[in-house]
Amino acid sequence: MNIIIVGCGKIGSTILESLVEEGHNVVGIDNDEKVIEEITNTHDVMAVCGNGADYDMLKEAGVENTEMFIAVTSSDELNMLSCYVAKKMGAKHTIARIRNPEYNLNSLGFLKQQLDLSMAINPESLAAVEMFNILKLPSAVKIQTFSQRNFEIIEMILKEGSPIARLKLMELRNKFKAKFLICAVQRGEDVYIPSGNFQLMPGDKIGLTASPSEVQKLMRALKVDKKQAKDIMILGGSRIAYYLAKMLTASGNGVKIIEKDHEKCEELSESLDKAVIIEGDGAQQELLLEEGLTSLDAFVALTGMDEENILVSIFASSQNVPTVISKVNRNELSSMAARLGLDCIISPKKTVSDVLVRYARALENSRGSNVETLYNIMDDKAEVLEFNVRSDFKQVNIPLRDLTLKPNILIAGIIRDRKPIIPAGDDMIMKNDKVIVVVTSDQRLNDLSDIIK
Repeated sequence: MNIIIVGCGKIGSTILESLVEEGHNVVGIDNDEKVIEEITNTHDVMAVCGNGADYDMLKEAGVENTEMFIAVTSSDELNMLSCYVAKKMGAKHTIARIRNPEYNLNSLGFLKQQLDLSMAINPESLAAVEMFNILKLPSAVKIQTFSQRNFEIIEMILKEGSPIARLKLMELRNKFKAKFLICAVQRGEDVYIPSGNFQLMPGDKIGLTASPSEVQKLMRALKVDKKQAKDIMILGGSRIAYYLAKMLTASGNGVKIIEKDHEKCEELSESLDKAVIIEGDGAQQELLLEEGLTSLDAFVALTGMDEENILVSIFASSQNVPTVISKVNRNELSSMAARLGLDCIISPKKTVSDVLVRYARALENSRGSNVETLYNIMDDKAEVLEFNVRSDFKQVNIPLRDLTLKPNILIAGIIRDRKPIIPAGDDMIMKNDKVIVVVTSDQRLNDLSDIIK
């Protein structure tokens, strides 16, 4: 698929890298020559330096043959204008990054209609939603949902003393009544799609699938059912902090935001009447302790500096705050933070990249693929895909134990009439089902039949 990306900063370059890995033909446009040079040196793509809303520039980039046009510069208005011009010049699907909170749902809907936008993406809002979901289930480090939230995949870290540590997977169903399936395990740098003989160990990151009600039952059985975070401190008055605080206060949570910039504090006070805004330097441990850090349910680090987020999060963890979430955008710092013991790390640029990879796969549906939903898990070393079972799938009504799957592929769930099924050997795939498949990221699946050897 031919794709143009306007704006190749932190978010744009991450999107570009992900879409190149998917096998798409990508052209990057940015007005910074150094950025263009870096992109062309790093990736096998064409890149041009200039204004992404300029007619001649878009013509040179081949916009008339573009199926997906993505504008993610730092200016919402330039993104919208670029998409408008690209659409008029023949781009089939246009996506604009629009992140200003002043563009509320009503104005966004109007703009999408008038500009004929396929999608408006807001990295900060998407990251806030991801954090909000974790705060509702604090034992998890990542939560992804399928099929109108009827099915979930949860990533969590096995701690020393966990009831399932050192057990083989085949022993779990007899030991626990909850209906769940461990479908992926990350141990160090390696990711496994485990068989029944696989033995879990403390420190493993596991991916498990279940319905939301079964997840709660399992967390109680594993004795990791932390209460939902009620009192939350947010470090940094960023846009993500605004969106997250708005969701949390609407749900009845107590929210305290610490921000050192006076003007930002005033803006947050005006827009978040139910949150407490503290003007001060959150890197000062004394201030955090004075503001009740040790009595919190959760701490979320959202400053503009990855390093500060990591260091203050480590301090919050040392004060036994039950749930600590850190925003870290740089890949090398994310892995370092994980090694330092921070379990829950959110990257807005990665969140947006995943959304656009899913959108690109969805566009391919009309060209033969039947992937409905796609998520990257286990630090991008595995994928979870949701397939629609179409009439041409030949392996229907066959017990799963009789199917010969390719290596490192697991059928993790079946959704039938909106009811989730954790599959066993006797279960079968039937027409009109939705099937959840887990696969290592070195394999590319476009159709459910691709899982069969």
